[in-house]
Amino acid sequence: MIQFPKDFLWGSSTSGVQSEGYVAQDGKGESNWDYWFKKEPYKFHQGIGPQKASTFYENYVEDIEFLEKTGHTAFRTSIQWSRLMPNGVGEVNQQAVVFYRDMFKRIIDKNIKLIVNLYHFDIPYALQKNGGWENKETVYAYAEYAKECFALFGDLVDTWITFNEPYVPVECGYLYQYHYPCKVDAKAAVQVAYNTQLASALAIKHCHEQHAHHRISIVLNLTPAYPRSQHPEDVKAAHIAELFQARSFLDPSVKGEYPQELIDILKEHQLMPEYTQDELRVIKENTVDFLGVNYYQPLRVAAPKYAPHPNSPFFPEHYYDHYVMPGRKMNPHRGWEIYERGIYDIAMNIKNNYGNIDWILTENGMGVEGEEKYCVDGIIQDDYRIDFFKGHLIELHRAIQDGANCQGYLVWTFIDCWSWLNAYKNRYGLVSLDLQTQQKTIKKSGYWFKELSQNNGF
Repeated sequence: MIQFPKDFLWGSSTSGVQSEGYVAQDGKGESNWDYWFKKEPYKFHQGIGPQKASTFYENYVEDIEFLEKTGHTAFRTSIQWSRLMPNGVGEVNQQAVVFYRDMFKRIIDKNIKLIVNLYHFDIPYALQKNGGWENKETVYAYAEYAKECFALFGDLVDTWITFNEPYVPVECGYLYQYHYPCKVDAKAAVQVAYNTQLASALAIKHCHEQHAHHRISIVLNLTPAYPRSQHPEDVKAAHIAELFQARSFLDPSVKGEYPQELIDILKEHQLMPEYTQDELRVIKENTVDFLGVNYYQPLRVAAPKYAPHPNSPFFPEHYYDHYVMPGRKMNPHRGWEIYERGIYDIAMNIKNNYGNIDWILTENGMGVEGEEKYCVDGIIQDDYRIDFFKGHLIELHRAIQDGANCQGYLVWTFIDCWSWLNAYKNRYGLVSLDLQTQQKTIKKSGYWFKELSQNNGF
């Protein structure tokens, strides 16, 4: 039997915007996702937007029972900024305060470790229409929002996250058009990344000032970049890919400063953000207490086959090509590579290069399209998901044996949730959701997960 350390955390992650939904007169303001869906609903799979999500807002009392039934000892969710402060600044929605306080208390009363994230890709549209994260005013609006959260919920919550996967809105919103505002503007992308890092540091500062014993982190998708070969140009391509994808947030979050090589590349392409020495000092002095790490699939790269066109807009891929490794193991339903060893490599990187800071694996999961075809006698028989978890846990256990400082394993996700442009195309949950009836049913993996938690291993 593979046994994990005493008090190891077992649970799942979700986000407010992907699970809650909203109802009329609940006081919630419009977010970037609400606005974008209203404007271009055809871009969302089957035209499904975030209005209902998984109806957690309406049914959280019953849904929280599923946490216990699936063996949770930890749970990560997020506060929707647009629910709590509809305009992004100023007035607080008291209905949201009542909802979040009651929900948090019910989770804590079940002896489940609560981890609350302040930002999961959703900004109040009132701020987005004035430039969003391109505008430094948003940094200070976010800092005030964070302070409000610490004041309103600090008696219940002692473990916080500033941002979930901050690199994703940067690349998806300002390079590849998968998130609103759908720009192709590398200069704006760099400014958004810098402003996000500054906001994270300010939230850490305020958290420690208001509650000295609270712990606060950032969640990063630290996807390792693997070179096609050991040819020097392939190795260089992987190194630069990791500078952008991982180290652009990892280094300032843990070490308080940016990699010089990344700065040199940005200077070469005239992409440096607007910044001040005082802001850099805030980043330097307010690093995370621990790390959250999300991992789904590896990033495989090769040296670029062609030189970029001189008039083409800048993309990180100027320095590398994506590479499909022959013989790779696949999730045939989602189209992603399965490479369990990636977790071990992330763990060793944190151990060897980032002071062995303690961390939690905050997302790992398997998305499956058309999962209803695996339903037998009313229960999804998702043995493929159980095998996915086992394979990754074997590598995580090996890393812990080799000195990694990992404190817990949270899967994505709890109940099948709405997922951005893909809506409900791919299901990830331990609990299935029938979109027509809103009935929720524990999958085979949910029952297995409870045994995993109770046995602290498998």
